[in-house]
Amino acid sequence: MALRPEDLASAVDVDFKEEKEYWNTYKLSDGVTLKIKLVLRGVKRLKKFNPDGSPVYIINSMNVVRTLNVPEKLKGKPFMPKKPPTSQYA
Repeated sequence: MALRPEDLASAVDVDFKEEKEYWNTYKLSDGVTLKIKLVLRGVKRLKKFNPDGSPVYIINSMNVVRTLNVPEKLKGKPFMPKKPPTSQYA
């Protein structure tokens, strides 16, 4: 389903409350453990419907990724960033 600018313009913001957020854990072949969590930042309901009649939602989300059990041979030398990271919401 292709989205057009007018689909987004007429979309309805939907409030939400976090009920549960889970970490997905993956063991990689190089020994690293990845923990990944999707964090919901916003929800819109379009004025479109799936073939079964259910409404179509679009989400704004962020993936949070943590690395655990990183073998020493994979680590780089720690350093301080030259500039602090900037946020588009600052």
